[in-house]
Amino acid sequence: MYGAGAVGGVVGARLHQGGHEVVLVARGAHREAIARDGLVLESPEGRTTLRIPVVAAPDGVDWSGEPVVLLAVKGQHTMTAMEALVGRAPPATPIVCAQNGVDNERWVLRHFANTYGMCVMCATTYLRPGRVESHYSPVTGLLDIGRFPRGEDEVTGAVATALRGSTFGSVSRSDIMRWKYRKLLMNLSNAVEALCGPGTSASALARAATSEGEACLRAAQIEFASVEEDAERRRELSPTKEAVGSIGQVNRAGGGSTWQSLARGAGSVEVDFLNGEIVLLGRLHGVGTPVNDLLQRLTVEAIRSAAPPGLHSVEELLGRALG
Repeated sequence: MYGAGAVGGVVGARLHQGGHEVVLVARGAHREAIARDGLVLESPEGRTTLRIPVVAAPDGVDWSGEPVVLLAVKGQHTMTAMEALVGRAPPATPIVCAQNGVDNERWVLRHFANTYGMCVMCATTYLRPGRVESHYSPVTGLLDIGRFPRGEDEVTGAVATALRGSTFGSVSRSDIMRWKYRKLLMNLSNAVEALCGPGTSASALARAATSEGEACLRAAQIEFASVEEDAERRRELSPTKEAVGSIGQVNRAGGGSTWQSLARGAGSVEVDFLNGEIVLLGRLHGVGTPVNDLLQRLTVEAIRSAAPPGLHSVEELLGRALG
């Protein structure tokens, strides 16, 4: 598990609990805390400490057993991850991009022929070193997988089976990127939540960002799963009453991945691979994207100035983008 933050930490923990051999690749204080005290997993079932092997870089991994790499770093760290993997992981190693955005697979495919996309639907939190939180039960999240750019094979089937045995819903899909483009549209509201605070991901500002995104995908003739398809897939996620209790309150009081990056002063954020992807497509295909452009620029400014999340209002940003 390359990247042991909110998603990677929870997925690695659940696979470990499911009896699979897992090695975490983590950085800095997070790695030190896991190595010293174990990985603390908070979930609706309670708190548990898991002793999972953790290393600082791929050169600490034993590659002799033909492992699968689940890449869970943020998009802005994918190039660095590839530099670390090339020459260490065998060229035939399957690399699964368990990441938001749609550009990671292209970067990975430059180096590894067996590249896979994973559409991640998983409510998780990482705010403190050595601790991750999962907010759903009995299904921790949905992690569908497919070969990039398209197709299925033994790896997609085996990974999906392992995940289903580790509290996740997972299916092998031949059209995984259709689903990742729908997830991209949903992730455009991450910047809205980070800049304007929790509860704004369904606001008029977020809807405007999504509308721009859909227009850009259509102009580029890129297929994406429908809202109805996504809603039907998510029916498998059924949080228990405990999931809205003390643990779930953390995610509701805070926010998703971009909000968490600002809240913990991460120093970088993946907005260039989310809203920035729409801005890029708009410029390539002549579609205006003033909302996504503003969200991208302000989120980058916030992370560079170490600003806390929630400093703006929906009305203010709508006025600046469209006024």
